Amino acid sequence: MDAIKEVVSVSIGSSKRDHEVEVVLFGEEFRIRREGTDGDMDRAVARFRELDGHVDAFGLGGIDLFLSAAGRDYHFRDGKRFRDAVKVTPLLDGTGLKGAVEADVVRHLAEDLGLELEGKRVLMTSAVDRWGMTDAFYKAGCLVTSADLLYALGIDVMLHDQRTLERVIHVIAPIAVVLPFAWLYEAEADHETAVSADSTHAALYRDADIIAGDYKYVRKWMPRDMSGKWVVTNTTTAQDVEFLRSRGVELLVTSTPRLEGRSFGTNVIEATLVALEGAPGRLAPERYMELLVETGFAPDVQWLQTRR
Repeated sequence: MDAIKEVVSVSIGSSKRDHEVEVVLFGEEFRIRREGTDGDMDRAVARFRELDGHVDAFGLGGIDLFLSAAGRDYHFRDGKRFRDAVKVTPLLDGTGLKGAVEADVVRHLAEDLGLELEGKRVLMTSAVDRWGMTDAFYKAGCLVTSADLLYALGIDVMLHDQRTLERVIHVIAPIAVVLPFAWLYEAEADHETAVSADSTHAALYRDADIIAGDYKYVRKWMPRDMSGKWVVTNTTTAQDVEFLRSRGVELLVTSTPRLEGRSFGTNVIEATLVALEGAPGRLAPERYMELLVETGFAPDVQWLQTRR
């Protein structure tokens, strides 16, 4: 077996969510780890510079380099710091993989699990950073409520029609990406996002069958009673799973596989696939999907209250 390939995700999120695993893919051994910097962007930039050229691929967690939504790409101003810090090692934020993978999660629910989605009420905490999933829910006949303005900007306006959502994204996204990223998505330094009581959000959760989006947003205003609800999200730890179980969540689906008790973010999986290919950067969405099938990486599905 060749030398171990190293994949490192440097995240501006909490270091208490760090994790490391070793896996074998096509006869090659991979060491995959996540390192959090507790909200410190300078420390994250320094870590990228320190490891550049010494690992096979980087993941960037807790912040995106850009958004790809409603047919356009929007590059974050704060993301330039990370792009400029890395000269040799491929740097992936998960965006290249996210659209294809998260759209496939909806297909997985309907076709592989045989779940009826048409008519389900879906709360997307932020459609702009889960565009593939949002579009797939619309195509599946779901009744989608997008809460982007509320969750990211504190504006209590819900968006339901997909065309209206696209127009709003085209207007707001170019402005949002030049703001400090922490204004849109605060990086926590503690173990987990605190849960806040809020009647507006509680009503949104109550009226939804499926709550989908970034786990930090999903958790932040989650009411105590989530009986019968389905959560479709990204990175969750074993502790997160137990928290959701305690709230009564029926079904938990994460878009990436669970490795030794933890589902990694799309940035980690994208970086792993790029390292597997030995590529200098992002792959085509079709190639990502081929590699996911070949490696056996699939969404993680857990029925938290009953056996199915």
